[in-house]
Amino acid sequence: MYQDMTEARTFEQPEQFPDKHGEFFIRGPAGAIECATDIPDSECEVPATVIICHPHPLHSGTMRNKVVTIMERSFRELGLRTVRFNFRGAGESEGEHDDGYGETDDLFAVAEWVRRTRPDDDLWLGGFSFGSYVAARAALNLDTKQLISIAPPVDRYPFDCLPHPECPWLVIQGDEDEIVNIDLVTQWVSQLKPPPDLVVMKEADHFFHRRLMDLRGLLKNGVREQLPSAGTQPESL
Repeated sequence: MYQDMTEARTFEQPEQFPDKHGEFFIRGPAGAIECATDIPDSECEVPATVIICHPHPLHSGTMRNKVVTIMERSFRELGLRTVRFNFRGAGESEGEHDDGYGETDDLFAVAEWVRRTRPDDDLWLGGFSFGSYVAARAALNLDTKQLISIAPPVDRYPFDCLPHPECPWLVIQGDEDEIVNIDLVTQWVSQLKPPPDLVVMKEADHFFHRRLMDLRGLLKNGVREQLPSAGTQPESL
């Protein structure tokens, strides 16, 4: 049950998905959750909304992280509505970091708001680094239609104990990642049945410095076939 927010923060939780870029707070299990939403650039919107999870607060971890924002841009260009949010204790969100457990509850709260405001949309989940662990923890319970994991830290969190999501799954990993070991990611992916689609980006570090536009292209091409139909799809790059 969500705590009473009257004393914690005064705000109006949107009852509808904003029809333009919006930044606001919703009620979460540890207090207010800071969110940012946007709508597609193109006129060929598809009936899907993606929630994007950011990396660990110790590693540039907020919803304004550059990898998170390039993910958001890529999905909008494909026709999806997007939701970014700050986990508890990050940015303006209330609460304290909880090593993935409480953050999963935060994601559930955001997904509940998306389901209420966009009930007919497919739900997609994406995450970068620590955010990929949180998204993977929640994917099966949220009836996710597409999961995207960028630089999953498989040596820091128990990915191998998570239930396999029943949806297409794209994993993107840089081969010069100084934080996440690419060999461990490759080994983990190979042991999953069925294995996710793994894309290795050459000469890319953990934060994809100078490679963000290339990451944008990989993301769009990697999930394009999973887009729900709604008119003409956006043209390829």
